[in-house]
Amino acid sequence: MGLLTAACAASASLAAWLWLTLAQGMFWRTDVRLPHRTAPTRWPSVAIIVPARDEAEVLPRSLPSLIAQDYPGEAEVVLVDDGSTDGTGELARRLAAEHPGLPLTVASPGDPAPGWTGKLWALRHGIAIARTAHAAEPEFLLLTDADIAHEPDSLRELVAAATSADLDLVSQMARLRVAGLWERLVVPAFVYFFAQLYPFRRINRPSARTAAAAGGCVLLRTDTAVRAGVPDSIRQAVIDDVSLARAVQRSGGRIWLGLAERVDSVRPYPALADLWRMVARSAYAQLRHQPLLLAGTVAGLALVYLVPPAALLTGLATGHPALAWPGGLAWLLMAGTYLPMLRYYRQPAALAPLLPFTALLYLLMTVDSAVQHYRGRGASWKGRTYARPSDA
Repeated sequence: MGLLTAACAASASLAAWLWLTLAQGMFWRTDVRLPHRTAPTRWPSVAIIVPARDEAEVLPRSLPSLIAQDYPGEAEVVLVDDGSTDGTGELARRLAAEHPGLPLTVASPGDPAPGWTGKLWALRHGIAIARTAHAAEPEFLLLTDADIAHEPDSLRELVAAATSADLDLVSQMARLRVAGLWERLVVPAFVYFFAQLYPFRRINRPSARTAAAAGGCVLLRTDTAVRAGVPDSIRQAVIDDVSLARAVQRSGGRIWLGLAERVDSVRPYPALADLWRMVARSAYAQLRHQPLLLAGTVAGLALVYLVPPAALLTGLATGHPALAWPGGLAWLLMAGTYLPMLRYYRQPAALAPLLPFTALLYLLMTVDSAVQHYRGRGASWKGRTYARPSDA
């Protein structure tokens, strides 16, 4: 009976991988880059909004890249200092003085109002400043995190993509830093899992029902933001990028999401604990704080990622091909679909068979996210803990 159950699990895992590989929007491909674009006849005005909380460590590598944007139209940078205690605001002003380029405004909105996350409260304040600072409000808003560095033509390419394809929201998944051992094991898998949940090609269809964005780099039409009521309509969202994309889609806007070529995160995650906090802070929120969804996710991760190597190794050790061959094929499909992401991150192919180990880490991070939530420390980031929306 135990062998039959194990063989059924191995076959189910193989079936899941066949479906993921062939029917889940080709999530594993990494060639979804900015769509074909041409320069507009008139470059629209843009306000770059940067929410920042205790970002003095990364700001010297990110803010100068925004100030130095080579953009043919009118553009400005608004950095919103969200209650920093490390001198983020003062550092931003000093960097602007040392790196001439786009004008910079530094502002602070004070503590978030009840029911708001800190980042969205900062974005609300920054957008309000950008819309009222001049006689005409900016036509586009670039919402970008304080740890994201942009090449000089980044803004120009984003705007050209939006105007050429008549898109309301253009978002790029910034290339995250991959340097240390744990970053190599965890970071490419993070983007791989995200693409598996939100296949880029499926999102980018005009008739798509799936919506997502990457919060580190979002170009948004101002009138679309007003029509969608953002950020007010998503003020409680911990996973604000996906919520933003859904709000834009519900308002009738067209969205696009893909991988970045010239937009990079400079935030280091040198230790496993750093990466653990990054994932665990929002994993249970992704599951809408539902125990049944948590149980289903844990079971699904185990079936899809842990069963294949266990079935192959057990089958080889005990001489049961009914375990070995479906487990081996499933593991092969898993590793094969992971290879393009490893290539995108310039990592060795030898890391591909280790994806089950990384998936186990994510499983434990997800469980820990739920544990921390029920201990009153869920969705915690930089000294703030957020209640789930129904409790806020």
